[in-house]
Amino acid sequence: MNAESIRELFEQVRRGKLAPDEAVDRLRHLPFEDLGFAKIDHHRSLRAGMPEVIFGQGKTPAQTAEIFARLAKHGGNILATHADQKQFAAVKKKVRAAEYRELARAIVLQRDSRKHGNGTIAVVSAGTSDIPVAEEAVVTAELMGNPVEHFYDVGVAGIHRLLANREALTKARVVIVCAGMEGALPSVVGGLVGVPVIAVPTSVGYGASFEGLTALLGMLNSCASNVSVVNIDNGFGAGYVASLINRL
Repeated sequence: MNAESIRELFEQVRRGKLAPDEAVDRLRHLPFEDLGFAKIDHHRSLRAGMPEVIFGQGKTPAQTAEIFARLAKHGGNILATHADQKQFAAVKKKVRAAEYRELARAIVLQRDSRKHGNGTIAVVSAGTSDIPVAEEAVVTAELMGNPVEHFYDVGVAGIHRLLANREALTKARVVIVCAGMEGALPSVVGGLVGVPVIAVPTSVGYGASFEGLTALLGMLNSCASNVSVVNIDNGFGAGYVASLINRL
């Protein structure tokens, strides 16, 4: 439920097309709905511009499906991250229009295709192995109403691949960079563009990468002043913050 849908609800009451009691019933679960195992924040789209996002990991298929269906009743685009095929199958039974983005491990319901961003968000992956995290960022940014371009497998081991896309990167309003191993790519990109760069360390790498900790520490120590960092493998967080920046 967002500001536009509430205005439409009030307008239906004003025109006599909707009984006041029915309107009250629709608003009953504002700001949240208690399912016992979850308290769904229906007020979040009013506060933050996007409905609550479901983190699928640790939830049963039935729980995921119930939360997804309840959110879907209130309109807008719905997203579940870190979701698997069993969770998607349960969601699909309740919400037929839901889709599964396998690379991103995301369940999506896109009903609003309007663009809210003021420019393009670029999503960059250092290697092919970083693409799942990058795809989570792409899906998030797209559902939040942004034009998105992606540039994959352009890491520092073959810097010419990145430089071949330099012109396109400089046209972006925000750049998300996903990298594992030593995590050097965000600093390089930060030195090429004059916009915010959101670095996403990934858990890709051999033993001394410490499941992304090495990349995280490297990114936190970036000498490029336009680089900020989110948590390991947090493509969703990067896509969300990039979307908010792109609306300014």
